[in-house]
Amino acid sequence: MPLLNLLRTSVLTLVLSVGAVAAPSWAQTTPAAAPASTQPAASEITLASVPAIAAAPAASSDVRKETIDNPYGLAALWAQGDFVAKGTLIAMILMSMGSWYILFTKLAEQQRLFRHAKDASEDFWRAASVDEGVKALSGGSVFRYIAEQGLKSAQHHEGTLVERIDLHTWISMSIQRAVERVQSRLQGGLAFLATVGSTAPFVGLFGTVWGIYHALTAIGISGQASIDKVAGPVGEALIMTAFGLGVAVPAVMGYNLLIRRNKLVMEHVRSFAGDLHNVLIAGKK
Repeated sequence: MPLLNLLRTSVLTLVLSVGAVAAPSWAQTTPAAAPASTQPAASEITLASVPAIAAAPAASSDVRKETIDNPYGLAALWAQGDFVAKGTLIAMILMSMGSWYILFTKLAEQQRLFRHAKDASEDFWRAASVDEGVKALSGGSVFRYIAEQGLKSAQHHEGTLVERIDLHTWISMSIQRAVERVQSRLQGGLAFLATVGSTAPFVGLFGTVWGIYHALTAIGISGQASIDKVAGPVGEALIMTAFGLGVAVPAVMGYNLLIRRNKLVMEHVRSFAGDLHNVLIAGKK
C-alpha cells in the first residue's frame, strides 16, 4: 500500500507538471493566430491606398506645369521703351517693308522686260518694215518705245531746227536718249536699297546704345547689379542690333541681284537699239 500511494503521488505530480508546461505554449499560440487573421485586412488596406498614393505625384506634376512668361523680348522692348526706342523700331520696320516692296516689284518688272525682249526678237525683226514691227510689239513694251522714238526721229527730221544735224547723228541721239530713259527707269528704287543696306545696321546700333544706356541707368538707380538684373535689359537692347542686321542683309542682297539682272536686260535693249539704228540709217522704214 505505501508503495501504491507513492506511485499515485508521482503520476499526479507528473501530470500537473506536464499541464503547467503545455498551458503557456497554448496561450502563446492563440494570440499569434489573431494577428495572422488580421494580416489580409492590412494588405487590403495597403493595396487600396496604392492608387491614391500613385495619383498624388501626377497631381503634383500637373501643378508644376506652368507657363513662365519671358520678361524680355520685342513685346517687352516695345512696352517699356520710350519714344526714341519706338521711333527707331518703326523706322527699321518701314525700311524693311520698303526694301521688300522694291525687291519684288523690280523683279516682276525685269521678268516682264525679259519676256518683251523675247517677243521683240521673234516678232519685230520678222516684219516687212519698221512700222509693221512696231505694231507687232505690245503697247507697254520698252522695245516698242525705242522703235517709235527712232522712227519718229527719222520721219520728222526735215523742215525743223534739227535739220542742221545730219540724219545719222539725229537718229543716234534719239535712240540713245530712249535707251537712257529705259535704263533710268530700271534703276529706280536701287538707291533706296543701297541706303537701307548701308544705314540699317547703324540705326539698329543706335537703338542698342540707347537701350543699354537706359538699362544701366535703371540698374544704377535700383542699386542691384546682379547678373539677372544686368543680362536681361542689356540683352533686350541688343535685339535692336539684330533687327538692324535683319533689315540690312536682304536690302544688300536684293540690290546686288537687281543690278546683275539690270545688266542682262540692258544688253538686250542696247542690242535692239543698235540694230534699229542701222535699219533706220539704211532707209528701210
